Amino acid sequence: MKVLLAADGSKFTKRMLDYVAAHEAWLGHQYTVLTVHPALPPRAAAALSKKLVQEHYAQEAETVFKPIRTALGKRGVDAEYVLKVGEPGEEIAAFARKGGFDLVVMGSHGHGALARLVVGSVTSRVLACCEVPLLIVR
Repeated sequence: MKVLLAADGSKFTKRMLDYVAAHEAWLGHQYTVLTVHPALPPRAAAALSKKLVQEHYAQEAETVFKPIRTALGKRGVDAEYVLKVGEPGEEIAAFARKGGFDLVVMGSHGHGALARLVVGSVTSRVLACCEVPLLIVR
């Protein structure tokens, strides 16, 4: 099975990884870990060199990926690591579809309906846009 792990480096990402690791049946699939960093505001990006902007995104991604590499490595799980820049919910859904994934797994903050209405939710956006089955770990 081809599984996409959507990660943002939060405690909810750790919870998702703990869930996957705690279930022996989950170990043996093909994993890709995706993190999506929101784009820098256009004016800020224009004021910086392209190289500096790319280094910023790479550094942010490595902050997310490093503990995940460690956690998965302890369990003997190899994964591909991918950084995308853009709106997280839409990027996750598009990457899952284009990549031919069988399942997307992600942690959720567990906000109530009112909080999602006011502040939005990446999980809600993925649910709305994703054509691939989604497992949400709270």
